[in-house]
Parts: sequence; C-alpha cells; structure tokens
Amino acid sequence: MAENVKCCEVDAALKEKLRKFRFRKAKNNAAIIMKVVKETQIVEMEEEHEDVSLDDLQEELPSFQPRFIAYSYCYEHDDGRVSYPLCFIFVSPLGCKPEQQMMYAGTKLSLVNESQITKVFEIRSIEEMTEEWLIEKLKFFR
Repeated sequence: MAENVKCCEVDAALKEKLRKFRFRKAKNNAAIIMKVVKETQIVEMEEEHEDVSLDDLQEELPSFQPRFIAYSYCYEHDDGRVSYPLCFIFVSPLGCKPEQQMMYAGTKLSLVNESQITKVFEIRSIEEMTEEWLIEKLKFFR
C-alpha cells in the first residue's frame, strides 16, 4: 500500500531533462541531482554534472537532507566490455527530518517510473556512495 503513495509532482522541465539524459550519447559519468521543494511539493533539478565521479558527488550532497540522483556511469566489465548503465540513487541520510524522509520516500516510486531507470539503489549515508559500492551493486545486473 505504501508503494502507491505519491507525495510530490515531478517538474515538467525535469521530466524533459530526464528523458534527454536517458538517451545521451556522451561516454563519461554524469549526474542529475534532484530535490523536493517542500513549499510546492514538486521535484526539481538541483544540479547537473558532467564528467563527475561518485566521490565528487558526495561533496555536492547535503549531509542531512535526502536527494535523488540519476547517474550515468562508465562501467568496465571484467571481460573488457564497457557499458553506460543509468542508475537511480536515493540518498536518505540518517538524521533527516521525518517529514522530509516521508515526502521523498513517497515520491521515489513515481520518480523512478517517470525516469524509466531500472537500476535503483538506496543509501543511508553519503559516505557509502563510492565507486566500489556502485560496481558491487552493478554486478547483480550482468
């Protein structure tokens, strides 16, 4: 039942940005950081980054506020192949205000559906979000 809860709408400009992001041809790591604007209850793009590592992204994220991230990652497989998986990362740090956590958690599924990203991960600490963590998660999808 809770999965059907939809708290916030997705900004029309963000919908278009996510659509273009899904079909991008660039061969570098890139990210779109999204936030919920509490007053309007609309998910908007906060920042966009090209050629960004997960370590660099950690520095861009607030320590005690949730965020959604669409991340395009240059992934080199064990056999030498290179792919560019799109990942949806929900960052919900411990210590967030409960109403913020509820707003983000209730919006996550509709945003995942809107973005059409199938590799969905959730972390509770920004420090967890490392390249090693992502590679381990992506091994599941071989």
